[in-house]
Amino acid sequence: MLKIKLILIATFFLLSSCSSQQPSTPIKLTTNSWIGYSPLFYANEKGWLKKANIKIFPLVSLGENMMTFKMGGFDGLTGTQFEYQKVNSQNHNLVPAIMFNRSNGGDMVLSNRSVKALETTKETVDVYLESYSVNTLVFNAFVKSHNLSHKHFNFINKDQLKIVTLIKQKTIQKPTIVVTYIPYNLEIVKHGFNVIDSTKDNPNIMVLDALYVDKNVLNQRHQDFVTLKKLVNKAINNLNENPKEYYEVVKSYIENPSYEDFNKSLKAIKWLNDELSDELLQKMNEINFQTRKLI
Repeated sequence: MLKIKLILIATFFLLSSCSSQQPSTPIKLTTNSWIGYSPLFYANEKGWLKKANIKIFPLVSLGENMMTFKMGGFDGLTGTQFEYQKVNSQNHNLVPAIMFNRSNGGDMVLSNRSVKALETTKETVDVYLESYSVNTLVFNAFVKSHNLSHKHFNFINKDQLKIVTLIKQKTIQKPTIVVTYIPYNLEIVKHGFNVIDSTKDNPNIMVLDALYVDKNVLNQRHQDFVTLKKLVNKAINNLNENPKEYYEVVKSYIENPSYEDFNKSLKAIKWLNDELSDELLQKMNEINFQTRKLI
């Protein structure tokens, strides 16, 4: 009888041990079609994220990404400092966890007029942008830098894919501005628009891209995010070693640009997966961008 009891107890502990080793709930992250988040897309297609128990949900625009995250059920989202601060202002508890890049021309203001022509026009200027995204930050910095605050603007709030569709559908004659980012600029410039300002040209426009995670989730699953950071670095290393292979893997996530356009787009961002400079850390502090929890 004692022998049977010992067997039953041993079996119980064995089953308990197996149960405790079952995979935890997947980490769920929302993201969008920005070349700076392509390491996530690459890691996903390679099957690395599945092995790490991480799921990503790619969306079209920054605004859609933010709205989807706020619906609930997600542990974090990618975005700029604008989306991070916007979401946190609505009773969320996000912290920057993994840096991706700094925009170096990847966020821009396009127009069918020159800056000088915009300064002198008496017409109302149409402005296409995603109102609830970093597009607003970029536009405001542009207006301030060129003393255009006295102008009359008609704001047209659309996601980037819809903006591209509208620009392609008609010939626009009146003064128009489009605030956009890679890869959507590639199609817009084919329809009479030119870059008149960007994060490369204007030092007053700083756009940072990172993964923002609920603080409690980050504390509980810290090692999983350390693993994710390693996978992001691995993806960027593969990009540097074999950009053509990387492009083939991620192109469907970033609106299928040509390989030439893909390489041009890469020049418009600066990867921040290595140690951050003291100068950048100071600028991040100036815009209330937390760095204490960065991996």
